[in-house]
Amino acid sequence: MKKLPIYLMMMVLSLSVIPTTVSAKEKNPTAITANSKEVPAAVKVMYDRLEEIKAMDKSSMTSVEKKELRKEVRAIKANLKATNNGVYLSVGAIIIIILILILIL
Repeated sequence: MKKLPIYLMMMVLSLSVIPTTVSAKEKNPTAITANSKEVPAAVKVMYDRLEEIKAMDKSSMTSVEKKELRKEVRAIKANLKATNNGVYLSVGAIIIIILILILIL
C-alpha cells in the first residue's frame, strides 16, 4: 500500500515528459516579408508568387489548371520550409547539456 503513491508519482512524471522540439523559425511567414532586408531575393519571389496565386480568380479555371496551381503551391511551401534553417533541440538533449554544464562547473 505504501508503494502506490510512489508508483503513481513515477507514472505521472514519466507521462508528463513529452519530447518537443525548439525551432528558430517564425510561425507567421507574412511577418518575414515585412522586412525585405532580411529576406533573400529568391524567398521574396516565392512569397510574391504565393500571394499572386491567392489573389487569382480560380472560378474560371479548369480542374487541371487548379491541380497544377495546388502542386505549385505545395512545391513553393516545401522550398520555403527547406530554406528556413532552424535549430532543433529535444528535451533529452537539453537535459544532457544541462548535466554536462553542471559537471563541468
